Amino acid sequence: MAVHQTHIGTDRQLFVDDFWMDETNGVVRRLHTPERREAAIWTEHPWEVRLSAYNLVFHDGERWRMYYQCGGGLTTDYADANLCAYAESDDGISWKKPSLGLIEFEGSTDNNLVYAGPGAELAPFLDTNPDATEDQRYKAVVRSPAGEEMTRVLYAMVSSDGLSWRRMSENPVLIDGPFDSHNVPFWDKRLGKYVIYARGVAGSGGPFKGGYRWIRRATSEDFLEWTPLVSIETGETPAEQLYTNAYTPYDRAPDTYLMFPSRLNLDHTPDPEWARAYSPGVSDIVFMSSRDGLNFDRSFKEAWIRPGTDQENWHERGLYVGSGIVPISPEEMSIYGREHSRLPTTNLRRYSLRTDGFVSVSAGYRKGEFVTWPLTFTGSALELNYSTSAIGSVQVEIQDAEGNPIPGYRLADCPEKFGDEIEGVMSWKAGSGVGDLAGRPVRLRFVLKDADLYAFRFRA
Repeated sequence: MAVHQTHIGTDRQLFVDDFWMDETNGVVRRLHTPERREAAIWTEHPWEVRLSAYNLVFHDGERWRMYYQCGGGLTTDYADANLCAYAESDDGISWKKPSLGLIEFEGSTDNNLVYAGPGAELAPFLDTNPDATEDQRYKAVVRSPAGEEMTRVLYAMVSSDGLSWRRMSENPVLIDGPFDSHNVPFWDKRLGKYVIYARGVAGSGGPFKGGYRWIRRATSEDFLEWTPLVSIETGETPAEQLYTNAYTPYDRAPDTYLMFPSRLNLDHTPDPEWARAYSPGVSDIVFMSSRDGLNFDRSFKEAWIRPGTDQENWHERGLYVGSGIVPISPEEMSIYGREHSRLPTTNLRRYSLRTDGFVSVSAGYRKGEFVTWPLTFTGSALELNYSTSAIGSVQVEIQDAEGNPIPGYRLADCPEKFGDEIEGVMSWKAGSGVGDLAGRPVRLRFVLKDADLYAFRFRA
């Protein structure tokens, strides 16, 4: 295998794929499942009796903004949930639904609705493009009405406040459907372009990739003219129905693209009566990551979130996760997903996870270790997100590019570190400073005992 060398500066590095794993012995990468918490949004009002799967959240100033699709009745066409509601929060736990007075519903504007068509599945974002004008600081896409043909189209939307929306152009910006899912756009600072992840492309056996629902990507310089949509790649993986994409940026590791698609399995139908009334199958959530936004790692083929013991989630489309991650505290972050599809108890549930805690490199009672590929960095200290048991430990040896231990940073120079820290600083006998190695190609040798390592970075 060719040796790659990467300059990471002070950027945090996750273990969501095996990119950093050159030599390994006695360690495994472990996918960690979020914990189910309280309902964040529930059906309090007539216009949100039917909560769609398509919610997203992003940070804006001093608050978090959440947008969620909804509708006025459980018996109406599920694909026609063309209302979009708005909530905001200071902490990601308690959400307020302000009365906005913008959209009339059943004769009143006393509601938190921000969009009611034409079209459906509004997907907004805060445009951080430095060239974006103030009257277009918020952008979104919306698909054409459900009554149109399956191909459908996407329109570009803009707003000055994230609440009142207008079309950026009367013409659709993407016409190569199908788009009957949550099509998630954003400004990609790394690429310096707009990017959208959309429903899959036509293929043999049906209107999706190889007959399966899939995910495509396109880019744009101005949000109006887009490159052709191309399918993302996931390597040698099973042909699975990826019903949504839930693309989510992760600010703590800016070079990492995350997705939490809902996987629809049509081979298992727990409730035949439900299948006769609606559709067969059952859903769970999978975890995907990418370093370039097009090639996604699917080394974890098991579910990231299972339907669980709640039987109301054991049916098709019963479990979805939306786009966005909210840090609840320095130690905890949250995502939000819809459960209890088509039922009066439908809600948007909060799930929590350790900060950076998607995947860890883990070793048991017997010590394990791994060595990274060569890297260069800036900064003066090595920071780890790690957890050990009472008998566990973490040690780090810094080697040169050829794998030779560097004097002062040998394993014998590194006291065993134990505990549980999100941003713990590593030290050696001479101290924690590593600034003398900045800019020099080095390898990191991690030795773990009954421990999990979630991330590392070199802090300034």
